[in-house]
Amino acid sequence: MNYGCVAAWLLLLAPLPALANDSVAGLGAGGILLGRSDDIAMEREDLFISMDEVKVDYVFRNQSDRDVETIVAFPMPDIDANPHEMPQLPDDASDNFLGFSVSVDGAPVKPELEQRAEAVGLDVTELLKAQGVPVNPFAEPVFSALEKLPEAVAADWVDRGMVFIDSYDDGSGWKNVRTPLWTLKSTYWWRTNFPAGKPVAVAHRYRPSVGASVGLNFYSGGAFQEPYPDYKQRYCFDKSFENAVVKARDGKDGFPPFSESRLQYVLTTGGNWALGTIGKFHLTVDKGDAKNLVSFCATGLKKTGPTRFELEATDYYPQRDLDILILAPNGKAN
Repeated sequence: MNYGCVAAWLLLLAPLPALANDSVAGLGAGGILLGRSDDIAMEREDLFISMDEVKVDYVFRNQSDRDVETIVAFPMPDIDANPHEMPQLPDDASDNFLGFSVSVDGAPVKPELEQRAEAVGLDVTELLKAQGVPVNPFAEPVFSALEKLPEAVAADWVDRGMVFIDSYDDGSGWKNVRTPLWTLKSTYWWRTNFPAGKPVAVAHRYRPSVGASVGLNFYSGGAFQEPYPDYKQRYCFDKSFENAVVKARDGKDGFPPFSESRLQYVLTTGGNWALGTIGKFHLTVDKGDAKNLVSFCATGLKKTGPTRFELEATDYYPQRDLDILILAPNGKAN
């Protein structure tokens, strides 16, 4: 498929907030999944993405002559307890860290939440629970719970790859801190009845996890640099986008006055329904306000307003997930 690039200037009302670290990682969430059924087709998906909210409205239809009740699930993005890269969680104190909500035919649904912890591919959920350790590796009580572990248990968990000992000097002497290494896997799920031949509207909302960097990772000192090839492929840079980055260099240092914001949406799961395609697919990307560069891969995209790009497609087969790069000004004069 030939993917075009969208690049436009946007002015934000205010610069991005200062970050504690140079970079935080974004988490790629996506759409809902259906328990096994060849009878239910996705007739329509309306997808809206901004840095503040993701809204998805579906219309499903049971194509059979009998009612079908099945499980519908929304997998939250995996959270890796990576000591080198902190993920951006809109609400890190909550199990529902993306603020996920769902409705069916306009009626709110309270989904069940299943959370599991894995380390080196093995389920370690019950081991954590038996010691009173939260499965969310970024929950506030995790470190105090790990500190209270018996020495034999802690040593076993280090051998299992569940934790590691982080040694550092914070100015008051060396510390040896038991630190999580497991991965949290979370899925919301609920049962939905799909009457024979009738449409069912399902809507869900959540706040995206936006990856961010102060400055540009792919351009420095007046030249494109690693990881530029990966960025170019992932976000479909074109010449107009690249020229705008070069033109925006700030003074003699060659550093464009931007910070990165990165959004991910897992779109390929939309091909898992009956017929393998989305009957009518409508995408809207809203960039916020005026003077920023934005680039992402899409075909048939049209600018429909000062801040919006949209596409409409029929019998749409999502071949790749959606990655969006927004370069926000740092508040410096261009």
